[in-house]
Amino acid sequence: MKSIQDIIRQDIQAMKAYPVACVPENVARLDSMESPYDFPPAMQAELGALLAKAPIRLYPHIDHDDLIPMIQKTFRVPENAAIATGNGSDELIQLLCMLVAKPNAKVLSIEPTFVMYQTDARLYGMEYISVPLNDDLTLNLANTLQAIEQHQPDLIFLAYPNNPTGTPYDRKDVEQIIQAATGLVVIDEAYGAFSSDSFLPQAGTPEKLLVLRTFSKIGFAGLRLGFISGSLNIIQELKKIIPPYNMNQLSLVAAKYAMTHYDWVEQNINQLKMEREIMFAALEGMTNVTAFPSEANFVTVRVPDAEKCFDALLSQGFLIKKLHGSHSLLNNCLRITIGSPEQNKKVIDILEKNIS
Repeated sequence: MKSIQDIIRQDIQAMKAYPVACVPENVARLDSMESPYDFPPAMQAELGALLAKAPIRLYPHIDHDDLIPMIQKTFRVPENAAIATGNGSDELIQLLCMLVAKPNAKVLSIEPTFVMYQTDARLYGMEYISVPLNDDLTLNLANTLQAIEQHQPDLIFLAYPNNPTGTPYDRKDVEQIIQAATGLVVIDEAYGAFSSDSFLPQAGTPEKLLVLRTFSKIGFAGLRLGFISGSLNIIQELKKIIPPYNMNQLSLVAAKYAMTHYDWVEQNINQLKMEREIMFAALEGMTNVTAFPSEANFVTVRVPDAEKCFDALLSQGFLIKKLHGSHSLLNNCLRITIGSPEQNKKVIDILEKNIS
């Protein structure tokens, strides 16, 4: 009889699971880019009544639901672009890798960036090519274009703005990457709502351009709803491998409710953007600290001692993301999700007392 070790793929056995911190309820989660804002009580009650009527005994039929037309209207997706939905954008990233996984297929991205690009590429047996950012965490365009020319990747992932750095890229640089690519280019705009620029209006033009979005960062991480927009030809091929009924009725009801109240969502987005600038200015003004410009709902910062700052914040009820040790370009770096004004002020106060 074969052992479990003989049955399970060796490369998977060598992997580590995506780390999700388990913390007490009294600790503020500023590590995962979740929104600090809940629906007010009246809206909670309204949504609760709608959820109670959700047809949970029935499978959801996305193509016969008004979710996608509402996404198209709310996020101003071009009329000539098609849309597919996923159980979070994580599922869509995995499916995109599956879509192009052939012998000798290659996936390219910059580093450091969202870890699932590399993880999913390798799970599907593809070669993963990474292009390091510059020391200041900006895009190295020349090296990226050279890597595209050399490797001719079938799929390029580019987080715009980037995670975990928050840094925006020059639009003209991204356009050069799209033009140079011979395969599909996925612009992952998980943080697009907080950015001053978007490629969503160009989704599907050219045909190889796909734009990925998620509801997670704008206040609805628990819904697990993402969508991708692009040319009809590519989206039709992608839909062939999307699991049947991959969404759930409760998430569909909640997402549609959120979109009918998108003015409330946008108020929170604008508040977080203002708080981000306050946080950035405070960090930038600290001695021996480098705050990296961000167009996401977080700020990445390099401090003299990341361990000390991380522990000090955690001891006082704030969990942030310790990036130190994850990549050589992120030595002594921390990523701080923008929280409520009160939370942000406390985080700044704690850091000021622990940085020298």
